[in-house]
Amino acid sequence: MKGMSRTHYAGEVTAANIGQTVTVMGWVNKRRYLHNLIFIVVRDRTGIVQVVVDEKRVSAEMYQLAKDSIRGEYVVAVTGLVIGRTPENVNPDMATGEIEIDVQALRVLSESEVPPFQVADEDVAVDTRLKYRYIDLRRPAMQHNMILRHKFSQSIRNYLSEDGFIEIETPILTNSSPEGARDYLVPSRVHPGNFYALPQSPQQLKQLLMISGFDKYFQLSRNFRDEDLRADRQPEFTQIDMERSFVEEDDVHATVEGMMAKAFKDVLDVDIPIPFERITWQDSMERFGSDKPDLRFDMELKDISALVASSDFQVFTQALESGGSVRGINAEGCAAMPRKQIDGLVELARTHKAKGLAWITLAEDGTVKSTISKFFTPEQINELASAFDGKPGDLILLCADKNSIVFNALGAVRNAAAKWRGILDPKEFRFLWITQFPLFEYSEEDDRYYAAHHPFTSPLEEDEHLLESNPSTIRARAYDLVLNGFELGSGSIRIHRRDLQDRMFAALGFTPETAAANFGHFLEALKYGVPPHGGIGLGLDRIVMLMAGEEAIRDVIAFPKVKDASCPMTHAPGPVADTQLKELGIRTE
Repeated sequence: MKGMSRTHYAGEVTAANIGQTVTVMGWVNKRRYLHNLIFIVVRDRTGIVQVVVDEKRVSAEMYQLAKDSIRGEYVVAVTGLVIGRTPENVNPDMATGEIEIDVQALRVLSESEVPPFQVADEDVAVDTRLKYRYIDLRRPAMQHNMILRHKFSQSIRNYLSEDGFIEIETPILTNSSPEGARDYLVPSRVHPGNFYALPQSPQQLKQLLMISGFDKYFQLSRNFRDEDLRADRQPEFTQIDMERSFVEEDDVHATVEGMMAKAFKDVLDVDIPIPFERITWQDSMERFGSDKPDLRFDMELKDISALVASSDFQVFTQALESGGSVRGINAEGCAAMPRKQIDGLVELARTHKAKGLAWITLAEDGTVKSTISKFFTPEQINELASAFDGKPGDLILLCADKNSIVFNALGAVRNAAAKWRGILDPKEFRFLWITQFPLFEYSEEDDRYYAAHHPFTSPLEEDEHLLESNPSTIRARAYDLVLNGFELGSGSIRIHRRDLQDRMFAALGFTPETAAANFGHFLEALKYGVPPHGGIGLGLDRIVMLMAGEEAIRDVIAFPKVKDASCPMTHAPGPVADTQLKELGIRTE
């Protein structure tokens, strides 16, 4: 750069700098030629500023450089005098639109080939964006997201540090766990035939830190899960991980609520009311058909089993006879939904194992149509609609099956109907705690119970006696934080007694020998004075996605993977040399 030193970022040069000589450095956003003037817009991460090369005030060599040699995405350094624009030339759409820089010195620091897409182009295929991510990250929207992420992380760290938490890093190379999602495995060269696992969560380690007496721990941990991807999921992700000793549920909730309220105020200047609403898992399923409900709209489920119990419609009566239920929602304002869209809701219910949906439309002109009209009289149809407080313009959607299927199907349909209506405001943030989850999930395929959260979650004290006799009914001291229909994270009060942990492993089908083989170090630690403790892990990427108003988590991660867990830019995962495999004692077929 030959002695040139940046004095200002491009987006920070304002009318307050008029009369000052400044130096900015960045990328050429665009360039245009007008008579004897060349206008170059310089971009960096703070924004853009216009510089003017005037043929009358610069050397012929510099003017020729600006005219013939500078192209888009060249990296340049510019020194010049900040001058005010004439009123007719002020650009109100630019933060720096009141000024421009009259160039005194101009240098090309780096040239660029024509990029595969223009930075200003918003309509670029995702695969192309990710293949050339370093160019995609130049886009102002992406830079805004990365800076927002930084500010959020900074706010979190400041809040927890001021609240007495200690940031402690836990290992990336650890042991594989037999519970939970699939691990990413790393072969060991010095221990042939043995493998490390990348952590899915620092769960045991943070509990060991509580046993170690640190009392309040946190870290922004990197975690890894070898699972199928979705728009809000990545194989590697960042978690706001924390643990506290001598606490109960309300203590953990209060910490998280204060942290989130401060971060949203710091980053978005949004006031988040606290405390957050709390409902039990059972109530959430009954009301919303989901354990991560979106509270920005109503459309709550209603049970009409008693109302249709004596009907002649076999779909309803068979569901009731088999112990299920008939429930529905009033998709308010959706009567005008095209039949194709309604059919789409029916198919959505079927993807959640429902046999289908029955529906009743209450048109604005008073016309009532229904797929079950031949099984019910008009009076009965009106009675069904009245049970949902139906009014002209509403669409009643009904599902009959096992409760779990009804809940899942109507929960998904509820969200889809709200999206069709366009009533979801991305700038409205409705937080919610879901509490008292089932402690276990039963797998008919494996004929055994699995931990619904993880095997270190404590049962409610009043349910503890059911561990051996009726584990399916036990409620956990577990809680999820939910925002706008997304689970942000899960936490619980942990088991801190060795005898209870042994009983928990037994209920999960572990023999004392298999429990010792997999968790021996942890069980040993439980012998040596364990404080009551609890904590939570929150998905930082997912929170930032919602704060940024994005629909895909990849847009708040600098270098994400695609849905087959590969990286289009670096081509990871890829093959390695035979010599490396030989060192590890691995042979591929």
